[in-house]
Amino acid sequence: MSEKSVFNSKGRIMTFKLITDSTADLDEEWANAHDVEILGLTIQLDGKTYETVGENRLTSEILLDSMKNGSKPTTSQVNVGQFEESFRRHVRNGEKVLYLAFSSVLSGTYQSSIIARDIVLEEFPQATIEIVDTLAAAGGEGYLSILAAQARDEGKSLEETKAMIIDVLPCLRTYFLVDDLYHLVRGGRLSKTSAIVGSLANIKPLLWIEPSGKLVPLAKVRGRKKALKEVVAQATQSLAHDTAVVAYANDIEGAETLKKSLLEHEDINHVLIMPLGPVISAHVGPGTLAVFSIGKEAR
Repeated sequence: MSEKSVFNSKGRIMTFKLITDSTADLDEEWANAHDVEILGLTIQLDGKTYETVGENRLTSEILLDSMKNGSKPTTSQVNVGQFEESFRRHVRNGEKVLYLAFSSVLSGTYQSSIIARDIVLEEFPQATIEIVDTLAAAGGEGYLSILAAQARDEGKSLEETKAMIIDVLPCLRTYFLVDDLYHLVRGGRLSKTSAIVGSLANIKPLLWIEPSGKLVPLAKVRGRKKALKEVVAQATQSLAHDTAVVAYANDIEGAETLKKSLLEHEDINHVLIMPLGPVISAHVGPGTLAVFSIGKEAR
């Protein structure tokens, strides 16, 4: 097997293949344009299994409407076979592979990728398949994927890009403002003890992903206006990048409010707004807002 450079549809030399998964919530058109492969987790909703990537994918809108009507969706990780197929295809094409994985603390997807990598490397011992546990989710994982794609498009090698992502990882900040902690508890992403505060009247629980990758409560704020202000305050402390990401589940108005407030900060020049994808939405529920930024120091 010989290593080779590959030109994408835009004429850029691709030094390696970049892969992520559907929890990164990347727009598929953007991903296709930048040669980023997205592997899909699946969702079980009302007795049926749905894909989260491709033309027949389950949309967040349909999922959230179902949840409002009492549905209790569950999610399944990307399986070993999916990773094997993807890794083997690119290795046979002479490409190095870098996969940015959904947090190992929140899903078994990362472990599936490790198993698949080892299987493929037994067949192709000279291949390069690198995997990074992002300890992130949603727009945070998406932000890292965008940075990796930009680095690759600038001609950076896989090794250089991986090193950059690993350097940035500890500084990625992730904050979730949820309407109801029930869905996080139901899915096992938050303990019942941690969720008690969310049942208090008019209390808006603010959660964050701590350095270990675990989602935990950060603050309890009374009232929506104060909660939005607190999210912005947390996300704008000592920034290293001038771009922030805002994600939402059925609350575009809240997302626009956050964007406006973030842009008032002197260190923020760009704010990307993206809907939370169906996998993350299944665990956080309707009305959730999230902000992602990159600080100068580790969390």
